[in-house]
Amino acid sequence: MRPSFEEFKKQALQNPNVKKEYDRLAPEYELKLKLIKMRKKANLTQEELAAKMNTKRSNISRLESLSYSSSPKLSTLVAYAEATGHKLQLSFI
Repeated sequence: MRPSFEEFKKQALQNPNVKKEYDRLAPEYELKLKLIKMRKKANLTQEELAAKMNTKRSNISRLESLSYSSSPKLSTLVAYAEATGHKLQLSFI
């Protein structure tokens, strides 16, 4: 029987190299998941959000993609936040 994803993840994270890379990527994944939640909460499709931001749907898709590793500009995040009815707030901990 194959392990569940959670079992696989737990076992994989016991490897220090895997854990280090997982931790390094965590903020990026967290941001992208937050962007998707914001868009969905605003009841916007990627196409509608793109129109509000004066850009193409493919740019929104790339921005939200968990497999796309390019970092967005701060101005893009501000525009995304405004288009979904939010304000961008940065903090360091």
